[in-house]
Amino acid sequence: MSKAKRLNEMIMMVNRKKRFTVGELAQEFGVSKRTILRDLQELSEMGVPLYSEVGPHGGYHILKERILPPIAFSEDEAISIFFMIHALKHYTSLPFKIEYESIKKKFYLNLSGDIRDAIDRLEDRVDFMAVYQQEEIPLLRQLLDAAIQQKVIVISYEVNEKISRRSIQPIGIYANEGKWYCPSYCFSTKDYRVFRCDRIKALTADEDTKPIDLSNITLKNRYLILDHDKETLKLYVELSKKGVEKFQTVNWSNIKLTKREDGTGYLSGSITKKDIYFFSDYFITYGKDAIVKKPFELVENIREKLYEILKIYNN
Repeated sequence: MSKAKRLNEMIMMVNRKKRFTVGELAQEFGVSKRTILRDLQELSEMGVPLYSEVGPHGGYHILKERILPPIAFSEDEAISIFFMIHALKHYTSLPFKIEYESIKKKFYLNLSGDIRDAIDRLEDRVDFMAVYQQEEIPLLRQLLDAAIQQKVIVISYEVNEKISRRSIQPIGIYANEGKWYCPSYCFSTKDYRVFRCDRIKALTADEDTKPIDLSNITLKNRYLILDHDKETLKLYVELSKKGVEKFQTVNWSNIKLTKREDGTGYLSGSITKKDIYFFSDYFITYGKDAIVKKPFELVENIREKLYEILKIYNN
């Protein structure tokens, strides 16, 4: 058996066994203990989290983190993965505790020389432009864990420089335009809400509130938990070509984009009355590239806000 194949099989074996001795590995692979010790040293340098214990009951065991066996990538696949990791540079906070720079460096150093050369040539030629996330958000992992485990938590939430306490059951977290958001069911208002993660200042487990069953609710279909008995308003918005391009970066399951052959399009769907203020601010950013036709309440709110803006400049 070649050394490379032995190391590969050794990684898979230590993942399965968790605890092992040098003698066991030597017998398994038919080599000397000295060879196994050299192999374990190489695995450690490759990043396999091994821990050794001395004594009659000693040996090796793998730490909590597991290491995946090597995976063969084509040149295009390797370059694509590198630049996907590279795109995370715009976010200073992630829901995982490992910094993306560490992952990128480890991945880069294990590539062959010609692929590293190709990445070096491309790194200053390819980028993913995004809004930089400025704030540190330390609670992302706790919010994600609460969503996965369907736990109810109490958050301290800042709105208009005031802190309020709310019981919520997170559905998940997502990033958009440099901000992290946490769509949740809010027990305080008995309604679906989307919370800005940077405004969540603290969280604790809520032992007094029984979770609701959100096992089938995901980020994609989260609008299903809305109370459909509430009054909703029909939305219709005409979009120019630029408006269509801008809206394609948005993913709202209750609003559908229909594109025409000439590149223009329109939005149709429904919104609740409490969403009027949000959507008026949102569609104002489109300028002439979005013309709201329905609902009347949204059109009126946009008109009022534009009038207030116009008064500022007239003065």
